[in-house]
Amino acid sequence: MKRAVLLTFATLFFGGAAVAEPLKIGIAAEPYPPFASPDAAGNWVGWEVDFINAVCAAGEMECVITPVAWEGIIPSLTGGQIDAIMASMSITEERSKTIDFSDKYYNTPTVIVTAKGSGLTPDAAGMAGKIIGVQVSTIHEAYAQKHFPDAAEIKTYQTTDEGFQDLAAGRIDASQADSIAIDAFLASDAGKACCEAIGAVEDDPAILGKGVGVGLRKGEDELRAKFNAAIAKVIADGTYDAISKPYFASSIYGG
Repeated sequence: MKRAVLLTFATLFFGGAAVAEPLKIGIAAEPYPPFASPDAAGNWVGWEVDFINAVCAAGEMECVITPVAWEGIIPSLTGGQIDAIMASMSITEERSKTIDFSDKYYNTPTVIVTAKGSGLTPDAAGMAGKIIGVQVSTIHEAYAQKHFPDAAEIKTYQTTDEGFQDLAAGRIDASQADSIAIDAFLASDAGKACCEAIGAVEDDPAILGKGVGVGLRKGEDELRAKFNAAIAKVIADGTYDAISKPYFASSIYGG
């Protein structure tokens, strides 16, 4: 697979008409393993890349991956530079004011990781006076701002991995992220040496959302229905589990 290109089923119009334009699927340009990141050759790989391929095939849609900086990914959608977002974007009330979402395609807990033996807890009391790292413009930043008002600092990073690096180096006290991203960090040499997960934060659906879905422009109901049908098909026919098995020990679909 070439970088930024996923080939599925093309819809052809005969009688002199041109091939239909492929859907531009926006993913975050910043690496987010194990969901999406470029390999040594520059090809985008990961669970979400495999899932995009499967959904586009199931929906008979021709799709092309289009990396976009995370902070600009919703404006790129509403501005027409991309046609859909499949970048581990949580379905939240705030985002739903601007864009529509498909049905969820995964849902995992939000967890806090600290240095081993820190004695901290994943709540306001445990985070009081501490420096907490989060990725900028994410549900984790919004959650930390609301639920950890007594933190010494909520430090933002362009990528989750940058925050993990500062945690490993002792420059921050804790990092909040999706449990899968934290699991991947803790499985790394640096993560094994330094850190441990201390548990999930208290749920706040208004901020943390109701799982991850495909982001779409308001009013594109036909395309939304097509994605919903394709997601349901991939789950029902066993493709979802087959894709997930190499990456995760258990299902990430969630409740």
